[in-house]
Amino acid sequence: MTAIMDIIKGVFIGIANIIPGVSGGTMAVSMGIYDRIIAAVSNLFKDWKASVRTLLPLLIGCAMGIVGFTYAIEFLLSEHTFVTCMAFVGLILGGLPTLLLSLRREMKRIGASIGLAGVLAFLILFAVAVFLPMINADDDVLRTFTAAPGTLIALFLVGVVASATMVIPGVSGSLVMMILGYYYGIINTIKTFLEALRHFDIGGMFSAGVLLLPFGIGVLLGIFLIARLITFLFEKYGVTTYCAILGLIIASPFAIFYNTGLFGQLGSLSTGQILLGLVLAVGCGVFTYLLGKDNDTEK
Repeated sequence: MTAIMDIIKGVFIGIANIIPGVSGGTMAVSMGIYDRIIAAVSNLFKDWKASVRTLLPLLIGCAMGIVGFTYAIEFLLSEHTFVTCMAFVGLILGGLPTLLLSLRREMKRIGASIGLAGVLAFLILFAVAVFLPMINADDDVLRTFTAAPGTLIALFLVGVVASATMVIPGVSGSLVMMILGYYYGIINTIKTFLEALRHFDIGGMFSAGVLLLPFGIGVLLGIFLIARLITFLFEKYGVTTYCAILGLIIASPFAIFYNTGLFGQLGSLSTGQILLGLVLAVGCGVFTYLLGKDNDTEK
């Protein structure tokens, strides 16, 4: 049963990772599995069997979410922007009780209060999450790639940067890829690979695979490197780290609304759209809360 629940949670993390403005790390925190993922990645070489048991169902779910939602993301965000964004806001904010509980436990464990460092960490990371989307240049995007050596190296480096930010709660790896100008090209390359796979087009799979391979290697390397850093921060500066994550998460709804252009559409929303969005936000929030609560009970 735990493996099935982890696959479901992995699906939502995978979906979150391909939506600009939504953080896969935030989704993991919201669903109460962030600490488990970081620990499993950090101890991959020390206790690889336990790490694989933890990561495998999550990776399966994540892959299902990415593949299944790659086709749906553009349609949903263009045709049903408000209700889609509200659903993800609910999924993210529904995990706040779990995060606050973890913060209180850490404070009790070390016998310390939030302090000035915690307040500053909250404010700084809140500001980062708010202003990061504002530096996005919509016109500076690449929609197709060619398998040139420079492009392959660039894709590897983008994979490292994007995956590192995916692991950090509140920071959207997809948003970073969009800022760097590679988001649409990577999404289109994934679509091309999946279409070639569906038609068993060996040439098409090879062409797309050559582009995705360095990006994938960069993603794996970035996740491993940042996981070690996050583990160090939790061990040495647990309360401050939780406060920083809290700032990122609370700012996430603004990042979602801004990056999808939703602020410009709010005045034209119908009553039905608003009600449906609110219902989805509440429903998804309850769903995330129950998932996080279930994981906390297992501990």
